Amino acid sequence: MKSVLYLILVLNSFVSFAQEKDSLFSQKERLRQYAGQWVSAINPSTDSVAKFPQIKMSSINNFNNHSLTVDVLQKDSTNQYDQILHEIIGYDRVTDTIFAAGHNAQGAFFTGKGAFSSENHWTMQDKDLNGNKTMKVDFNFQNYTDVILEGFDTNEKSLWKTRYIKQNPKDKNIGIQLVSVHKEMLKKPEQTLIQLGRMGYSYVETFVYKKGGFYGQSPEQFKVMVEKSGMKFLGSMTFFDPEDKNDDAAINTWWNKTIQDHKKAGVEYLSTSNSKLKGIKTIKELKEYSNYYNKVGKLCKENGLKFVYHNHADEFLKIEGVTIYDYFLQNTNPEYVYFQSDVYWMQVGGVNPIHYFKTYPNRFISWHIKDYKELGASGKIDFKDIFNYQEIAGVQYILSEVEDYSFPPLFSVGLAWEYIYYELLK
Repeated sequence: MKSVLYLILVLNSFVSFAQEKDSLFSQKERLRQYAGQWVSAINPSTDSVAKFPQIKMSSINNFNNHSLTVDVLQKDSTNQYDQILHEIIGYDRVTDTIFAAGHNAQGAFFTGKGAFSSENHWTMQDKDLNGNKTMKVDFNFQNYTDVILEGFDTNEKSLWKTRYIKQNPKDKNIGIQLVSVHKEMLKKPEQTLIQLGRMGYSYVETFVYKKGGFYGQSPEQFKVMVEKSGMKFLGSMTFFDPEDKNDDAAINTWWNKTIQDHKKAGVEYLSTSNSKLKGIKTIKELKEYSNYYNKVGKLCKENGLKFVYHNHADEFLKIEGVTIYDYFLQNTNPEYVYFQSDVYWMQVGGVNPIHYFKTYPNRFISWHIKDYKELGASGKIDFKDIFNYQEIAGVQYILSEVEDYSFPPLFSVGLAWEYIYYELLK
């Protein structure tokens, strides 16, 4: 019963203060949906993509997200791609509209002007440089990674129709903690994972291991669901805190089953955290926890997994003059226990993550990159400096996490991927 209550407390600490908007309201916000790398679907009625799609499109943010540089390429008969369009699309705050200027491969220039009439529907009217209307283009976003475009002539006759599917690169191996999209995962796990994979995420970390499964799926089923989305299931936050840290029978029973369930799911590491640190009063209690983590880490290693300790802010409290986090780092076996640095909670706890990376090199196998809202928005955390210490920290897994939002969660985690990919991982 106590373990169940502990799990509830931990989960509440993740989700209790997450507030988000349901919609995108400004023209500038809505335009950012069009950022990314896109490919055409096989046809407009499906979101399936061919091995060599007919069209590839790159839409890159510029100037504090006020504009996009857009390049469109088309496949030729040899499966090579030739550029057919180049344009700048931007938000004009004076007129509160979307403006475009560009040209095609034949050197015909055009301008365009339009707006979003709703979060999902955007219309642009193109003109040639003589001011004559040429083509109207409708954009209908099915979600943040799926948009249907249709071009019309001046008589409203359809000229063409294309469906773009986002296909951001995965070469920098960025993961996501699924607490960031917890509600979405509970409602539509498969569709949510597909969007995350298209956004460019390479792997996921869960925190909902329950009754031997994940989001109501068996380990094998969830593994298939994640891999179908183009990602891997690499990490899982797990919570078991026995009252008696010397009760090896209880420890072995719970963790051995947990380890076997996760091996079926194909994970590489298990992580845990501790919500009881404010109640600890003695070094003896810290020692019991350290010994417990060593036991769990040894079990994981014997079964081919890694065991990782995740911090919040309480780790930087002092017990008998000793900082809890330092004690754990100094009294857990590096062969069995790794650490997952949550840089946001370290900042809240009043410490500089870099100090720990330099003092305890190669102990921090994983980073949670999180801010007060969307990544990089607060200005309180020097992420760029922190990322200079990846090698000395020993980091292998970099995960975005958003717990408080200015936008709908799926939009926010897309921004998080962009920030890590373009700003932090050079």
